[in-house]
Amino acid sequence: MSGHASHEEHSHGSVKSYVMGLILSLVLTIIPFGIVMTGALGTLATALIIVATAVAQLLVQLVLFMHMNTKADEGWNFMSFVFTISILVLVIGGSVWIMYNLHQNMMIG
Repeated sequence: MSGHASHEEHSHGSVKSYVMGLILSLVLTIIPFGIVMTGALGTLATALIIVATAVAQLLVQLVLFMHMNTKADEGWNFMSFVFTISILVLVIGGSVWIMYNLHQNMMIG
């Protein structure tokens, strides 16, 4: 078995971590759903809560279901994930910035 990695080297989740991930994901889905359905908060507050719970749910799923961590053997996976997120933030942020500036500069009146 010199050429093959054994199962014990990789971190697999336990039933406890999967159940905890499921419960957290459900809670992080119910919170924005309840706020939107009741209309309890204003538009900006609702949008901020939706974004915050979406980011929290992304982190919960990456850590508890996909077992992404910063250990040495998983370092390349983590670094490629950080690079992907960085490119997405740059592209989406740049697009929103350009559209906002175009909207402001093209206003007639």
